[in-house]
Amino acid sequence: MKVGEVAETTRRYSAQDMADFATLTASAPPDHVPEPLIAALFSYLLGVRLPGAGTNYLKQSLAFTGRAAIDTTLTARVEITRVRPEKHLVDLRTTCHSADGTLICDGRALVLARDVTT
Repeated sequence: MKVGEVAETTRRYSAQDMADFATLTASAPPDHVPEPLIAALFSYLLGVRLPGAGTNYLKQSLAFTGRAAIDTTLTARVEITRVRPEKHLVDLRTTCHSADGTLICDGRALVLARDVTT
């Protein structure tokens, strides 16, 4: 792992996804993609792609700057901004953009990761 390393994923949430979310949360179907579903994209990236298996969240902050429309493609990205191998810590910037480039979410994550090297 090194500073500047990036992982991305894209996802399009459908009206059916919103209906399923409403069922799980016992609420009305939302008219936009709920923030927890966007945050889940970062969880996926950190746990599966970068740093990957064995990663544990220590801290996360997210600022939602816009709403994500249903049926639009979202791109979530994590980028390593600092590596502290002596403590097995990795700092990352987290962003999510809509298909037209609009910033939906900007944040930071601190994770404990296995096999941290620089």
